[in-house]
Amino acid sequence: MTAPILGPLVHSFVIDGLLTMKGLRPASVRSYRDVLRLFLRFVAQDTGRTITRLTLTDLSFERVLRFVRYLEDERRNHIRTRNQRLACLHTFFDYLAGRVPEVLEVAQRVAAIPMKRVAPPDTRFLERDEIDALFASLPAQGANALRDRALLLFLYNTGARVQEVADLRVADLDLTPPLRVRLHGKGDKWRMCPLWQDTAQHLRCLLEQRATRAPDGPVFASHQGRPLTRFGIYKLVRRHTRQLEQATTQRRGISPHVFRHTVAVHLLEAGAEPNVIRGWLGHVSLDTTNRYAEINIRAKEAALRACEPPTGVSAALPPKPVWRTDDSLLAWLNSL
Repeated sequence: MTAPILGPLVHSFVIDGLLTMKGLRPASVRSYRDVLRLFLRFVAQDTGRTITRLTLTDLSFERVLRFVRYLEDERRNHIRTRNQRLACLHTFFDYLAGRVPEVLEVAQRVAAIPMKRVAPPDTRFLERDEIDALFASLPAQGANALRDRALLLFLYNTGARVQEVADLRVADLDLTPPLRVRLHGKGDKWRMCPLWQDTAQHLRCLLEQRATRAPDGPVFASHQGRPLTRFGIYKLVRRHTRQLEQATTQRRGISPHVFRHTVAVHLLEAGAEPNVIRGWLGHVSLDTTNRYAEINIRAKEAALRACEPPTGVSAALPPKPVWRTDDSLLAWLNSL
């Protein structure tokens, strides 16, 4: 029996396994593609053959293990990057095992390679006074003044991921009551998010400036009418938040994802239930939402004040345990 060729299996993994079965978005598929390309190049160099001459037998457990060590020792990948690439290989070998039973043993050994523990990344968010300062500093005049203000307001209103904003189309907006937007998120899932009156008004003004408002047209576009890319949105946010960044003690750049964290924390401070925040942001797991409670210092301070003992309570407590004043109990204990 002829062994299956590696190339068609890799192609089937991307098209069938990732796009059809998992329903991953293009950005996630590109992430898997980059990991596979890096892995196959490593295997080709390790075997001394070209990629086109690789076979399934070349994808051994020992080579996977050497590849993971190569990521850490030679490429100096961060532990999170190493874990993410290892997770991609887990998925890839699991797919291979389902198609080629002969690979099952190798796939099981690859699946046993553990993730390394790493501290969660810092979750940065903007305080309310920083949000006020940001919108107060935005230019009121200029070719892109309205678009940029509407985009930043939309980020703060919805907490949308940057790719969700880049993919947003006119047909996804409901700018008449009930005001809302449909966001196309991870896993090919759609969710509904309410819009503030101010956000809806800015979006209406933005669309009214255009000669044509086709339903499939982008909401946030460049001068040429093309949709803003995720990198374009990132640069736009960095440009408008540079002054705010310099005024704070944290010198890291403010990215669009910081607005997502900001929405979660501000909703939590406003008393929103974690399940509401989960649906608002499109989290798969409630654990992702619950982590915002860990960084919300105001909620912790409020809880501390709520359980703080009243003044003078220590003076009202007995100076020593009651059992120590009971002579008969003491005598019995001494007799033991």
